[in-house]
Amino acid sequence: MLRTGVTWADVPTEAIGRSGVTCWRRLRDWTEAGVRPRLHEILLAELRKAGLLDMEDAAVDGSPVRALTGGLTPGLRPSTEAAGTASTI
Repeated sequence: MLRTGVTWADVPTEAIGRSGVTCWRRLRDWTEAGVRPRLHEILLAELRKAGLLDMEDAAVDGSPVRALTGGLTPGLRPSTEAAGTASTI
């Protein structure tokens, strides 16, 4: 059953033989090394080849994903101070 609000500490250690923190670390490391995205591509290709991937029933929703670094800004932001004002920092 899928549910939201699950933490890495909720990963059932006895079922997979690793702690949630270990799983998180490996996912982070594999993502940074480019392994996880490549593995995902291979898995999708294998599922398509076996006829087990039906994209007609797929839904993607990124609304709960936080943009921690802000994302792209489509242009310069207007200044809120008059031009030429010295920095007070």
